[in-house]
Amino acid sequence: MVVTQLNVEFCFQGKRLRGFSCELIQSPHGVFPETVFTTACQVTVPILLSGLGMMAAGLLMNIVQHWPVFVEVKDLLTLVPPLVGLKGNLEMTLASRLSTAANTGQIDDPQEKHRVISSNLALIQVQATVVGLLAAMAALLLGAMSREGLDLAKVSLLCASSVLTAFLAAFALGMLMVCIVVGARKLGVNPDNIATPIAASLGDLITLSILALLSSFFYRHKDTWYLTPLVCVGFMALIPLWVLIAKQNPPVMKILKFGWFPIILAMVISSFGGLILRKTISKPQYKGMAIFTPVVCGVGGNLVAIQSSRISTYLHISSTPGVLPLQMKKFWPNPCSIFCTSEINSKSARVLLFLVVPGHLIFFYMIYLVEGQSVTNSKTFMLLYLLAGLIQVIILLYLAEVMVRSTWHQALDPDNHCIPYLTGLGDLLGTGLLALCFLINWVLRGKAELDGISELAPGPP
Repeated sequence: MVVTQLNVEFCFQGKRLRGFSCELIQSPHGVFPETVFTTACQVTVPILLSGLGMMAAGLLMNIVQHWPVFVEVKDLLTLVPPLVGLKGNLEMTLASRLSTAANTGQIDDPQEKHRVISSNLALIQVQATVVGLLAAMAALLLGAMSREGLDLAKVSLLCASSVLTAFLAAFALGMLMVCIVVGARKLGVNPDNIATPIAASLGDLITLSILALLSSFFYRHKDTWYLTPLVCVGFMALIPLWVLIAKQNPPVMKILKFGWFPIILAMVISSFGGLILRKTISKPQYKGMAIFTPVVCGVGGNLVAIQSSRISTYLHISSTPGVLPLQMKKFWPNPCSIFCTSEINSKSARVLLFLVVPGHLIFFYMIYLVEGQSVTNSKTFMLLYLLAGLIQVIILLYLAEVMVRSTWHQALDPDNHCIPYLTGLGDLLGTGLLALCFLINWVLRGKAELDGISELAPGPP
C-alpha cells in the first residue's frame, strides 16, 4: 500500500492569484513518515500529563496505605499493581486497537464506527470483570504463602472491591479512550501518539481512588455479610449481556474467545510486582516507595505502549499478518538497529528514550516540592533512580520490537497480545528496580555514616 500526500501552495499579490506550486509525496512503506519533531511534540505533552496523573496516584497511595482497611487487609497492597495495570491490559490495548482502526479508516463510516466502539467496550467489561476476580484470587494466593489460613470476610471484601473497581475503571477509561481516538482522528493527530499516555494520565489515579473508596466502604459495612458476595455475583451475571453485544463484531469475538492468555499472564506478572510492594512499603529503608512506584511503573508502561502501538499500526498498513517486511525479518534484532537507524520505528524509539531522564527529573522535583522531607533527595538516590528508569525503558523498548515481530509472524494481532505483556513486565521491572535503588541507597548511606563515626571516634591512648 502506497500513501500519497499532495501539498498545494498558492501565491497571492493583493487579492489576485499570481501562481501556485504542487508537491506530490509518496511513501512506499504504507505510512507517511512523521518527522522526529512531530513525534516529539505529539508525545511529550501527553507523557507529561500522564506523569502528573501517576504522581498524584503515588501521593494518594502514600496516604491510603495508612487507612484502616489497608492496614487490616494487607492483600489490598498486593492488589494495587495488577488492578492499576489493567489500564495496560485493557484500556491501552483498547486504545491501540482503536488507533489502528482509525489510522486504517475503519471508523470513518458512522455505522461501522458504532459497531466497532460498542463491541470493544463490551469486550473490556467482560475482561475487567473476570480479570478483577482473578487478580483478587492471585493476591490472596500470594498472601496465603506467608501466613496461615484465610479470613472469609476479608476474602469476600477483596474480591468485591477488585471486581467493582475493575468494572468501573474499565468503563470510565474505555469511554475516555473512545473520545480521544475519535477526536484525534477528526483533528488529524495520530492517536497512536496520544491515546495510551492520556489513558494512563487518569488511569492510575482513577483506579486507585475507586479501590480505596470501595474497599473502605465494604470495610465499614463488613457486618452486612451478604453485601460483598452479592456484588460479585451481580457483576458476574452481567457477563452474558456484554458477550451478546460483542458478538456483532467477529474480530472482537475472536479476542473474547482466544485473547485471555495475555491479559491473565500480565496480571500474574503484575501481581509479583505487588508482592514486592507489599513486602517493602512499610520498612523504613524503603520510605517513599509508595510515592515513586506508580511513577516509575507508569512511565515505562506508557512509553512502551506508544512504541508497540506505532509498530503494530506500521505492520497493519504495510504488510499482511504472518509476513514481516524485509527490514524486520530478524526476530532478535541487534539493539543498535532498534535505536540507531533511520527507520521510522527506530526514530520513535529514540524520541521516547530521550524523554525518560527529563520526565523523571520533572516528576522527582514535583514530588519533592509536595512531600518535602518525607522523600529522600540525595544525589546518590536520584542517580540510581534515573538509571533504573533508563534501564527499564531500554529493556521494554527492545522487548516491544521483539514481541511485535514474533506476534505478527504468527499471524496474531500485536494490539491484543503485546501491550499486556509489556505493561506487566514494566510493573515488575519498575517495582523491582525501584526497590533495588532504595536498598542500595540505604546500604551506601549506612556505610557513609559508619565511616563518619569511625573518623570521629578517638584513637587509642
